[in-house]
Amino acid sequence: MAGNGTRGDGGDGSGSEYDWLYGSDPQATPPSPDQRPAGQRPTRPRPPEDRPDPTMLLPQQPRPQAGQGGQPTGPGGQPPQQPRTQPAQQQPQQPPQQPQQPGAPRRSRSLGGWARPRRWIRIVLALFVLWLVYLVAVPFFAWSKVDKVAFSPDGERPADQPGTTYLIVGSDSRGDLTEEERKALGTGGTAGAARTDSILLLHTGSGPDTLISIPRDTLMEIPGRGTAKVNSAFAVGGAELLTRTLEQNTGIRIDHYVEIGFAGFVDIVDAVGGVEICPKQAIKDKQANLDVKKGCQEADGPTALGYARSRHASFGDSNDDFARVRRQREVIGAIGSKVASPWTVLNPVRYWRLNLAAPGAIAVGEGMGVVDAGRFALGMAAATGDGGTNCTLPVNYQAVSSGYSDVVVDTERAERLYDIVIEDRTDDLTKKICNAKGL
Repeated sequence: MAGNGTRGDGGDGSGSEYDWLYGSDPQATPPSPDQRPAGQRPTRPRPPEDRPDPTMLLPQQPRPQAGQGGQPTGPGGQPPQQPRTQPAQQQPQQPPQQPQQPGAPRRSRSLGGWARPRRWIRIVLALFVLWLVYLVAVPFFAWSKVDKVAFSPDGERPADQPGTTYLIVGSDSRGDLTEEERKALGTGGTAGAARTDSILLLHTGSGPDTLISIPRDTLMEIPGRGTAKVNSAFAVGGAELLTRTLEQNTGIRIDHYVEIGFAGFVDIVDAVGGVEICPKQAIKDKQANLDVKKGCQEADGPTALGYARSRHASFGDSNDDFARVRRQREVIGAIGSKVASPWTVLNPVRYWRLNLAAPGAIAVGEGMGVVDAGRFALGMAAATGDGGTNCTLPVNYQAVSSGYSDVVVDTERAERLYDIVIEDRTDDLTKKICNAKGL
């Protein structure tokens, strides 16, 4: 059949119409496309070497046309052909980095570095550790300079008792004051005088903390000296004889000793920023350089000292010795509250001033450490605050013809008070046993 076969006849006897391709003469040169008759110019087949190997092609995924996802389309509306190979995992492109300026500080890749949570945590922890070191180191440094006093008497003493009992002595020694300071503070006296202006017992334990004032004119049996005013024990034999006198008369074992002088008292009050006092009446005492109005008010060191010591007022209750010991408890309790407040720890200036004032302000008994001092301050604040107990030793008041007064202990009520403290049962205290005036 004409036209079928690779070399078929063209129908006119002149040969096949594909002679130009196959040719009747293998040596013949095929005509160019322009030389072939019209209608006999087929497209030249693609050379075999340009055809892609089907085995090298990967399956193609159709792409959405323009308007469906915004992707472009190829010819005929078909998606463009994908590359023959695809990477296993496409990495996200990194933004181009700006060249580093000479001398400019290097920046962290994550928000300048300072926004890293870990770095902030490390900084906070470092500051916290430094603060703890400061809180611990400063008291130990100051405590190393505090004078230690031998107060434990020789010989037989009461056995160990539950709870802790502190003996607090307000010494009116003027040895560390100049003449100008004695005049400014209204202390009077000479530099060599050494007596107890106030005597208190603080007991801390399982019950409410209790602060007991012992009037300095209270008559007691002083070992080796007979009956005399209790403050004379300190004047004669110092802290050891005073401790022995109190232990033998009360049966209470004294565990620690704290002594505060005039100058130290003023320094501590000023170091805590002053204390609040609440006189029930206006008090004016020229000898104590004191002039305060009725009602609660802030007092600096000299004013607080005069308020605690005044006993020669022209009016008011200052000349009452029981009111005097009440004011002493009030001021000492106010100091304890300031010392034990959180602001003392949070304020580094106040904390430093308070600790540095301690060496010149107080002397403590041998064996008393920083922890004991901290418990002492907390106990003073608790005893004079809500929930605590503070009172005067049960006594009877007796006038003496010489113009001075002696204070006699009410033995029955006092013995009950002693037993409660010895047995650490301060929950059992009543107003009849423990009240402000002791009467």
